[in-house]
Amino acid sequence: MANDPRDAAHPIPQFPAGFLWGVSTSAHQIEGAVDRREPSVWDTFTAEPGRVKDGSTAAVACDHYHRYREDVALLSGLGVDAYRFSVSWPRVNSPGGLDFYDRLVDELLTAGVRPVPTLFHWDLPADLDWLERDTASRFAEYVSVVVDRLGDRVQKWITLNEPAEHTLLGHALGTHAPGRQLLFDALPVAHHQLLAHGLAVRALRAAGATDIGVANSHGPTWPASREPADVEAAAFYDVLLNRLFAEPLLLGEYPEGLGELMPGDVAADLKVIGEPLDWYGVNYYAPTRVGAPQGTEIEFGGIRMPADLPFSVQDIEGVPVTDFGWPVVPEGLTELLTTFKERYGDRLPPVVITENGCSYEGVDDQARIAYLDGHIRALHRALEAGVDVRGYFVWSLLDNFEWAEGYARRFGLVHVDYATQTRTPKASYRWLRDVLRAQR
Repeated sequence: MANDPRDAAHPIPQFPAGFLWGVSTSAHQIEGAVDRREPSVWDTFTAEPGRVKDGSTAAVACDHYHRYREDVALLSGLGVDAYRFSVSWPRVNSPGGLDFYDRLVDELLTAGVRPVPTLFHWDLPADLDWLERDTASRFAEYVSVVVDRLGDRVQKWITLNEPAEHTLLGHALGTHAPGRQLLFDALPVAHHQLLAHGLAVRALRAAGATDIGVANSHGPTWPASREPADVEAAAFYDVLLNRLFAEPLLLGEYPEGLGELMPGDVAADLKVIGEPLDWYGVNYYAPTRVGAPQGTEIEFGGIRMPADLPFSVQDIEGVPVTDFGWPVVPEGLTELLTTFKERYGDRLPPVVITENGCSYEGVDDQARIAYLDGHIRALHRALEAGVDVRGYFVWSLLDNFEWAEGYARRFGLVHVDYATQTRTPKASYRWLRDVLRAQR
């Protein structure tokens, strides 16, 4: 069991004044009310038999669209400073769709919780395609509409969530929407999302926004051994999942050899992609152990890996795993952040952990408490090592629709009975509430 934050002998270390504590969700995973918005690529994907493991859809999910006041009350009771949610592009495209986010933002502000919208969290309108360059321009137009409506009350903005996973899982491997299996021909999807990010930053700046970040997923890449083939494969994986999505934003350039694979006038696009950020968001879950290709198809963490990839993802032995089978390695968060500080120096803006969490069953979720305890302490060690970290958001407030896993995985601090929509705060909710009270 994790140390109790009320135990004076083992308190969670104090974070700096002004440190931002929050929780995160995404629109498609919790909102429901599918009849009040246009379809997204995820609606198309989940309608195809076999795409989601339990055959479910997010048509109702947590019914947050109708129950947002109850969920904001849970946020208030938890004592967080901020709530990271996402705005559904298909909902904004529908008549009256922005009215919901008007109501949500007002409810949050009344409760004393800062709204932190993410403008794209994978639910692309079904008639758009990230393989097409024009989608980046369409995204900027949508962002302008949202900031024009909410910008008088919202200060902190996130452009994209995890473009790496959306590229890899949705377009390279086909395990997420839109279900394409393009392998390395999916690289234009990465470029167009990064371009969309840069255009969105410009649109937000034009509307007066001064607190803009992104939510990129990152984790240390560990070679399976010291053998040259394993080291080379791990370095390639690190480029593909970490550097490809960090360096255009932070350095204004692609890692060596990748720029020439991208479409369009890449040099001109990089000037847009590299628009300065006010902070850099990191979603951290675990390191990845990578070795040379093994020539066989494997499944890892619920993801099917084809045999012809130039690397293999392998189990990290000797560490606990979540109910999802993901390794629990808090020290990987410290390693990641100190590595980024060393790698990017003063080009790395202040960092916010925009997601960190785990899937466990049960309401008395002591394993989740242990997970969060370990990662919060690991984050503090990164602060002590000189990394400028400004905030930490737990994934997630609610159990929800977990993409291709359907409702089989529970990441929430609050249990949701999907049949009745009853919310029940878990032991981890109460534990985090006490942690936050001790930080005040």
